[in-house]
This record gives sequence, C-alpha cells and structure tokens, in this order.
Amino acid sequence: MPPRPTAAQLVYGSAAVVVSTLVLLLLTQARSVAGVGFVATAALGLGVLVAVTAADPRRRGRTYEAGGGRGARTTPPAPPHPNHTHHKKKQKKTKHSKKT
Repeated sequence: MPPRPTAAQLVYGSAAVVVSTLVLLLLTQARSVAGVGFVATAALGLGVLVAVTAADPRRRGRTYEAGGGRGARTTPPAPPHPNHTHHKKKQKKTKHSKKT
C-alpha cells in the first residue's frame, strides 16, 4: 500500500491543477470538448507532478538519523546550553558571607 499524501502535497497539487487549468484555458482559448479535455488532462498531469515533486526526499536536507522517513531530524540536535546543566555547583564560602 503506497504512503498517504501529506497536506502540503494535496495543497500544492490542487493549486497547480486549478491555476494551470485556468491559464491553459485562457491561453489556448479552447472551445471544443476535445480541447477542454486536453487542457484538463494536461493540468491534472501537472498537478500530480507538482505533488510528487513536493514529496521528493532528494530535495529536502539530508536526514540526521539513519533511515530517514517520517519524523526524522533534518539537522543534528543542538548541544545543551552551558547554563542549563543538571548538576548544581556548590557555592564557595567567602569572607563576606554571614551565617544567621
């Protein structure tokens, strides 16, 4: 079973079909059934091409984790910030500290 299309694929593919259909109909001024059918078929093919290209993993950044796939990181994890350590440092006693 092939993977399901993502929301971005559906949006880009649908937008490509609608826009390319309108542009091709305006440019060709097709009036016959055959002309409109050809424009619709060409626009549908272009929409499928756009949707498939939107999912092409070669166009994305290289995956960090082995295997890639859905949910894989595209960048290595950032190192922890030095102020957010898990170990608390012991406070040094100074001359000016007072015991109460």
